[in-house]
Amino acid sequence: MEEPRLVASGIGVRFGGLQALSGVDLDIGPGEIVGLIGSNGAGKSTLINVLSGFQKPTQGSIRLGERSLAGLSPDSIARAGVSRTFQAVRLFRDLSVIDNVAAAAAVLGETAATAGRLLAMLGLSEFAGNAAGSLSYAHQRRLAIARALALKPKFLLLDEPAAGLTPAEVEDIDRTLASLRDETGMGLLLVEHNMVLVMGVCERLVVLDGGRVIARGTPDEVRRDPAVRQAYLGEAGIAA
Repeated sequence: MEEPRLVASGIGVRFGGLQALSGVDLDIGPGEIVGLIGSNGAGKSTLINVLSGFQKPTQGSIRLGERSLAGLSPDSIARAGVSRTFQAVRLFRDLSVIDNVAAAAAVLGETAATAGRLLAMLGLSEFAGNAAGSLSYAHQRRLAIARALALKPKFLLLDEPAAGLTPAEVEDIDRTLASLRDETGMGLLLVEHNMVLVMGVCERLVVLDGGRVIARGTPDEVRRDPAVRQAYLGEAGIAA
């Protein structure tokens, strides 16, 4: 049986007199890493909130295969197979690293062994007994990914996973995301400002500006797109 795709069609979101998203289409297949980029205020976080149930769209549809996700709560969407991380790391800071992941895994009735396996996948095994709040910022971001993976998603939405990281840590995240995709077969949506990461790990990009899609394609195609250069990346912002 063909694995389902995550498909958003004609998404619109209005906040009072502000049209935050207008007619946005986005689809992600299993095993794909898709980048969602745009300047601040372009609508990236609003779209990821819509896909994960934290924001109800004014119009449009969201489907995971044949199943409609429109109107479902965040926890229902997560159980259906779409999990996410947040810009601001959300952890139980006083709990141990492994208990943070085990708490998420318990939602699906999984055991502590699942938590241990995910820590190994994210390179966090040596910190299993440490308080989550004692981890470095980079390791806290990895722990947030491990918690999201504990829900066994078919699709993982990552909201700026490289924010605040050093160039070396960004390289590590690049390798980690590629490895996660290869090991699990899940689809990844990467919302990110770090163009080194985006251009290095994503197969396709979708570019938002003013709540609308202005370009989509491979990193090379987007890199050359005049509308993208003008609206977001800028002539000096990306290598030709």
